[in-house]
Amino acid sequence: MTKHWKPGDVYVWRGMYRNRIWHAVPTFLLQETPQEIVGAILPQAQCMVEQHYTPGVKAGKRRWDFINEDWMLKEFPWHTNRVLTITEPEKYYSIMLFWNHASHEFLGYYVNFQLPFKKSHCGIDSLDLDLDIDIDPGLRFRWKDEDDYQMAIEQGAILPEWVQGIEMAKPEVLKRLEKRHHPFDGSWLDWMPDPAWTPPTLPENWDKI
Repeated sequence: MTKHWKPGDVYVWRGMYRNRIWHAVPTFLLQETPQEIVGAILPQAQCMVEQHYTPGVKAGKRRWDFINEDWMLKEFPWHTNRVLTITEPEKYYSIMLFWNHASHEFLGYYVNFQLPFKKSHCGIDSLDLDLDIDIDPGLRFRWKDEDDYQMAIEQGAILPEWVQGIEMAKPEVLKRLEKRHHPFDGSWLDWMPDPAWTPPTLPENWDKI
């Protein structure tokens, strides 16, 4: 992300696999500090995703099924929920907050285990590593997609050093949750998007590697 970017500008959160783009999501920048990048994804944001992707459906091809073949992207409009994303340098996870965009109901937090992000010419790049924690508004939590995570490890798609990074991150995340440390302290719960924002599209050269 370039230094001239300011809150309200759009950057691209890209998932990178085998040095190719797996997904690209246009994201409003809320703030950037040395400690974190905070962004917002709004319904109708024009994303690019792998062509077989269907939200909430596990059937079809998974990312790791393409370990030896290429894939195609399709346009996909984000829908229903708005999401605030908090990404921190060197962390093997990001933390997200979800609201129903129409009703403004807070739906809870989500911990997405992923590779530490790298800055690109258009935003930030990472790679989802399947394992997640779903956290309700009362801070009760459940692990999610453990079977997919374990399968990817057994296939050799998730590398041993990535597993080590996640294992080191797990107790850190659970401690933050137990102690109600940021962002589980409620500090973002009253956030609302700027009413002047319109659904973002991907900027020029979003697909440049």
